[in-house]
Amino acid sequence: MDVQRRSRGSATLPNARERVSEVRHAQTPTRPNADTPIRLRLLGARAWRYLSLNMSSLFGVLFRVATWGESHGGGVGAVVDGCPPRIPLSAEDIQFDLDRRRPGQSEIVTQRAEEDKCQILSGIFQGLTLGTPISLIVWNKDARPEAYREMESAFRPSHADYTYQAKYGIRNWQGGGRSSARETIGRVAAAAIAKKVLHNYLPEFEILAYVKSIHRIEASVDSSEVQFAAVEESIVRCPDPEATVQMVDLIKTMRKEGNSVGGVIECVVRGVPPGLGEPVFDKLEADLAKAMLSLPATKGFEIGSGFACTQLTGVEHNDIFEMRDGRVRTRTNFSGGVQGGISNGENIFFRVAFKPTATILRAQETVTTSGESTELAARGRHDPCVLPRAVPIVEAMAALVLCDHVLRQRAQSMIR
Repeated sequence: MDVQRRSRGSATLPNARERVSEVRHAQTPTRPNADTPIRLRLLGARAWRYLSLNMSSLFGVLFRVATWGESHGGGVGAVVDGCPPRIPLSAEDIQFDLDRRRPGQSEIVTQRAEEDKCQILSGIFQGLTLGTPISLIVWNKDARPEAYREMESAFRPSHADYTYQAKYGIRNWQGGGRSSARETIGRVAAAAIAKKVLHNYLPEFEILAYVKSIHRIEASVDSSEVQFAAVEESIVRCPDPEATVQMVDLIKTMRKEGNSVGGVIECVVRGVPPGLGEPVFDKLEADLAKAMLSLPATKGFEIGSGFACTQLTGVEHNDIFEMRDGRVRTRTNFSGGVQGGISNGENIFFRVAFKPTATILRAQETVTTSGESTELAARGRHDPCVLPRAVPIVEAMAALVLCDHVLRQRAQSMIR
């Protein structure tokens, strides 16, 4: 009885920061049991739940995705939970976007020879989703962990090597393990399912990303008019033919020089109804920002007018409401389709900044795991620019966010 009373009273327990720190550093089982020290058992279910959520690879509230696997391990994949039943789905539906993401698809990307063929292990029967967890796997066929031997004892500049070591005390140095962009296979596969759900509920839904700029080369693109075919005609996935030629030449030059470049991907989402988004902390643009910045190599996010709005006045920037085609519309779309954290029915458009690829084929100064100065020249197969292959990944994360919010809105408003 004394233990029960104490577990309910905050005065006898350490504060939240101490509680989390104590559990993280204690050598205890996954959940408290009879062998768990009494002080940790008093932390209660909330602390354990907090830790389980914050040491996971989960994304989403109702449409939940867990990705798994390492770059040079046996394979990578995802588990999707919360997908509604009776949604038509096949491996071919998923393969389409995986082919857009895979390595070796053109002369300007990494030449790692992976087909990235998807295998569905569960959750599908007779071509329809069952409403049960959908498990997906892609086997690694062309892993070459020996190319990363130097990284076992030296930290690659601007990579996650040091921070993973500092956090966990251990890391997979073979291609970066979980920090590798190969982890995004699970996201793209899961998002293919999300797109099927979105099209089921929103027949006019369309999501399209493209390369807006690379280094100092900027494309001229009208986000309201751009089409998928124009994006896919370009190996750099830029719908501006003139900019494409310059971008391809620049990427080839960077490859020859053992260097890399970054850029900006823009994404437009059409056919989204008003009402998606959960104020205050789960605003639609907030969830989109988190999703995009969870991607490898991302360094910035802006929606609508973004940072450019700081150079306008309220008179210039406000989106005036008007009636058009029998519904409320905005005359302009500086808001990027989201106001007050909720979609307003206009096109959602945003931009994501990607840094130059951290792995470059030049000798760079760094330190070893023992703290000694050294030089490190990367080997292996790498993208001199990640943007062409990142386009479907940006689309994927947007689809996961929107699918989750559509299901949340349907559950909240009881719309059927």
